[in-house]
Amino acid sequence: MQFFITKIKDLNVEVYNLNTIVVGSGAAGFNAADRLYNYGQKDIAIVTEGINQGTSRNTGSDKQTYYKLTLAGEENDSVLEMAKTFFAGGSMDGDIALTEAALSAQSFYHLVDIGVPFPHNRFGEYVGYKTDHDPRQRATSAGPLTSKLMTENLEEVVKEKNIKIFDGYQVISVLTDENKEKVIGILALNLNNLEDKNKRYTLFNCKNVIYATGGPAGMYATSVYPDSQTGATGIALEAGAMGKNLTESQYGIASIKFRWNLSGTYQQVLPRYVSTDQSGNDEREFLEEYFEDPGKMLDAIFLKGYQWPFDPKKVHDYASSIIDILVYNETVIKGRRVWLDFMKNPSWSSDEEGNLDFSILGQETYEYLDNSNSLFGMPIERLAKMNQPAIDLYQDNGIDITKEYLEIAVCAQHNNGGLHANLWWESNLKNFFPVGEVNGSHGVYRPGGSALNSGQVGSTRAAQYITANYQGDPLELEEFLDSAKAEIVKKVNLGEKLANNLSDSSNVLEIKTKIGQRMSKIGAHIRSLKSAERGIRDSKNDLDNLFKNSELSSLRELSLAFQNYDMLITQYVYLSAIKDYIEKGGISRGSYLIYDSDGELPIDDLDEKFRFKAGNDQLNNKIQRVLYEGNNCEFNWDQVKEIPQDDNWFENVWNKYMKGKIIK
Repeated sequence: MQFFITKIKDLNVEVYNLNTIVVGSGAAGFNAADRLYNYGQKDIAIVTEGINQGTSRNTGSDKQTYYKLTLAGEENDSVLEMAKTFFAGGSMDGDIALTEAALSAQSFYHLVDIGVPFPHNRFGEYVGYKTDHDPRQRATSAGPLTSKLMTENLEEVVKEKNIKIFDGYQVISVLTDENKEKVIGILALNLNNLEDKNKRYTLFNCKNVIYATGGPAGMYATSVYPDSQTGATGIALEAGAMGKNLTESQYGIASIKFRWNLSGTYQQVLPRYVSTDQSGNDEREFLEEYFEDPGKMLDAIFLKGYQWPFDPKKVHDYASSIIDILVYNETVIKGRRVWLDFMKNPSWSSDEEGNLDFSILGQETYEYLDNSNSLFGMPIERLAKMNQPAIDLYQDNGIDITKEYLEIAVCAQHNNGGLHANLWWESNLKNFFPVGEVNGSHGVYRPGGSALNSGQVGSTRAAQYITANYQGDPLELEEFLDSAKAEIVKKVNLGEKLANNLSDSSNVLEIKTKIGQRMSKIGAHIRSLKSAERGIRDSKNDLDNLFKNSELSSLRELSLAFQNYDMLITQYVYLSAIKDYIEKGGISRGSYLIYDSDGELPIDDLDEKFRFKAGNDQLNNKIQRVLYEGNNCEFNWDQVKEIPQDDNWFENVWNKYMKGKIIK
């Protein structure tokens, strides 16, 4: 790594020259750095807004899942079978599906080797269980904080290698050559020195960028993403990176004071769903107003544990996702608050003493609780019996669910779409590798836990490709500055305009809130063409006037202003993708419902906006791709690639491998 100081306008700007920059310090980012080093490319560094921020380190669920190839027992499995499961989710390219399956075991055992405590039996078999959209038992877990454990262990091995980490650097621009054909570096705000104008901006001149910035979490107000996760998809789209399947995200019921997915045993113990006014008064158990009988209501709550993501296929006939709609109806349509109460049983199915009538449960619900020796008591007692750490988790975060209600909402949780990349995780922009959640590798549906596998596989593939094909030094400093000058000056001008016009008041948090509320209301799991069109107009107007209208009271808020810029680009493109999808005849699918005036209401008493049409998904075998250029979006719909049938005769593969023809 080389260090220089250059002049941009009247400012001194630090410049670092090196082969590869990894942006992000989650599980995918740390794995990318570790793999690069192990494969022989040591001229690398990590750039992160905050080493302890991000989704990998700060999120989880009841039993956070890692999805892998079957590695125990007698159940048949293969790389091809696993690839078929990925591919069956719809709108996923077969070469990506095959690659994620092929590197599954390698990626999993790497985590085992560095100390992630996945459970195995006495013979060394890594046992599994069945997760959503999983025909086998491929799932495993190291507990509710699986991704945190992954990140911490990967960070440890990276630090042991003395890989440089630039902590407190926020990327505000992805820099390309003049033709927008390849990435040549990044521009970052140095959050550690914002007060010093000669240290406020830092340039990284590099041959490759591995982009592990996570999903666009900050774009939603109602979210289970950690507060520390914002995302940086917008500036990649601005640079010319192609978006892919941006319509596809995942939503589900979560707590909102402490953000956490309420899947698994949180639902399977059959808590009471309570609605109140905004002051916490006028309490009522609202689910019973809509269900035909208490047994169906309890079964739907129970199945919400297995079937946590909202899914329009699971709405009719009082299936589990009707719960999400009824919660949304209370919170958004009626303006009330919704809570889970673990202290009492649902009253509709209990006697005068509050004892639950277990005889009305469906077979699956009853057998699960019976096998768990939990056909007794109140929800909190059943939860303590089956999963005491689930109670401890909230107590550790200031919420005692043994004594108080838990406020909930239907929240954004994961982006299945994202930035386009090929089977080596390289973008349409050469030398740019989006990995982890920012990469749109998933289809419409995906097995639970497959995101953690995808992040490890993608970062490994990127590292393999870079070390095989993109070794060497970056551009000479003068050539780098000439190529990226226009973009560098543009962003520095925007930043300095704000820095030189501080005011007594601030509105950057207000703008962020407005962006999030817009997306949660019209671009989350309840959508319509009309609302998407309105959102596009509003986000475009806000983007065009952002820096003129932004007021900062301190230089620390430069970070928030540039986050708002990124989020508005992202929101504009995502809502444009939703509009394009609906106009192409797209129906309710995945984890969202689209209003259709010719459709049906799942329950007659519900608001008209829940009217939708189920049917055959005509776009299931196609992928939507988008380029954002000059504040316009250009869409293309491509047929999915089938799963490849390669020549796997050993001698032929061996010869290609020995001649270096595999990684290309």
